[in-house]
Amino acid sequence: QLQLVESGGGLVQPGGSLRLSCAASGFTLDYLTIGWFRQAPGKEREGVSCIMSSGGSINYADSVKGRFTISRDNAKNTVYLQMNSLKPEDTAVYYCAQRRSYYCSGFVRDYDYWGQGTQVTVSS
Repeated sequence: QLQLVESGGGLVQPGGSLRLSCAASGFTLDYLTIGWFRQAPGKEREGVSCIMSSGGSINYADSVKGRFTISRDNAKNTVYLQMNSLKPEDTAVYYCAQRRSYYCSGFVRDYDYWGQGTQVTVSS
């Protein structure tokens, strides 16, 4: 069974850091493009960051540039999202998704499999 499982979310104070993990089972991530998305209450799901099989990456949300870093460890079949200098507006459910394409996309419709999401809450 193909599955993506996110973990690493939680409650953190403003200015803090979290590292989210996206672990795959049932398939290998080596040749796949993986995206991170987030959805805040009452808002549409938005693309945050994406990493290609080559290791090249794109940050889609201007608000996270310079603060969030996406990376992958193919040996562990896992993609990470390192989030630093977190702000209350980063509060959302974060999802990872897999796209069967070499290229990144910031659009929800371009992804084939999704994880269940992990909650990130930034609050003092």
